[in-house]
Amino acid sequence: MQYLLAGLGNPGTQYARTRHNAGFMVLDVAARKWGASWNAWQRLGEYAKVTLGGHEVFLLKPSTYMNESGRAVSSLARFYKIAPQNCLICFDEVALEIGKLRIRKNGSAGGQKGMKSVIEQLGTQDIPRLRVGVGPKPDKFDLADFVLSNFPKSQESALEDALSRAVEAVETFFSDGLEKAMNRFN
Repeated sequence: MQYLLAGLGNPGTQYARTRHNAGFMVLDVAARKWGASWNAWQRLGEYAKVTLGGHEVFLLKPSTYMNESGRAVSSLARFYKIAPQNCLICFDEVALEIGKLRIRKNGSAGGQKGMKSVIEQLGTQDIPRLRVGVGPKPDKFDLADFVLSNFPKSQESALEDALSRAVEAVETFFSDGLEKAMNRFN
């Protein structure tokens, strides 16, 4: 059985270390750990293929900008006939404190435009997701400005810890299933 692990973010060096790119950061840490190498995917992103928990897993970083992420996700999922429930989507969550993780089986996009695009393109809310806390957003910040801001030096340690734990959560998801990943990391 094949699976898809997609990290959401914005392409380009100017966004590389922004809060909105937490999904990309998870995939970058995972790819380094698993020795994966990136290839172009139909001008819609980059992908890699690994084996986790006995499953073939495609990693995907869309290059379509956040609000069009679903185009790349649906393209790869349809090409390899990967069902939505066999996709795990990683993205930033401002409602969660930095370092917190939340894994869910399904649900709405919760205001996250990349996840909204994925739901629209796959035609269902029954898509597992891993939300990586990047908040809380200070009252003085506009939401768009906040998610497109870089993490301050004072949060680098918490970020690196969260990314490592997120990769462990992904590994648990693929080796032991969604329920065990939720119980261990939520």
